[in-house]
Amino acid sequence: MVVNGQRLEKEQKVYYILYKPKGTLSTVTDDKDRSTVMDYLPKGERIYPVGRLDYDTSGLLLATNDGSFTNAMIHPKYHLPKTYEVNIEGMLDEEAIRKIRKGFSYDGEKFAPAKIIVKNKDYTRGRMQLILIIYEGKNHQVKKMMEAFGCKVRKLHRSRFGHLDLEGMKPGEYKKLKSYDVKKLLAAASENSGD
Repeated sequence: MVVNGQRLEKEQKVYYILYKPKGTLSTVTDDKDRSTVMDYLPKGERIYPVGRLDYDTSGLLLATNDGSFTNAMIHPKYHLPKTYEVNIEGMLDEEAIRKIRKGFSYDGEKFAPAKIIVKNKDYTRGRMQLILIIYEGKNHQVKKMMEAFGCKVRKLHRSRFGHLDLEGMKPGEYKKLKSYDVKKLLAAASENSGD
């Protein structure tokens, strides 16, 4: 298409998977000059992170320039599973685990049912390691869920997003998503939306 004698190029849609290192912000810029995920992604492309991971959380983060893809990945109605490895201070009892699996309310906020697997219990130090699979993407969700049961998150790592994982990747590395993966994520989102 040509406008005022200038040819307008249609922006090519791009999709990346990034292994976000701990200690980086999930934003495009930071006014305090802290490290952001953009420091690790390709330069010269107008891309942005899909959703966010907290500053002190590591793991799988998507980046794109496709607004409708972003919406399908982060809108609560799409229920894409997000898997976290969680290291907590404090012990979850059977009742807490049952509540997490059934869904519960805390501090005026509702949390949908989640899958939880206890990997390790360290009674001497009062710590646990968990795998938590959530289907929402609320702000500080895992931290709030643990706080509801008197536990504090010591370490948080998102190991999977939908069917994607970080196998073979190191913190700070990114790779382009294959079109197959983009289609699979979009199909899963539309399947889970209940529309």
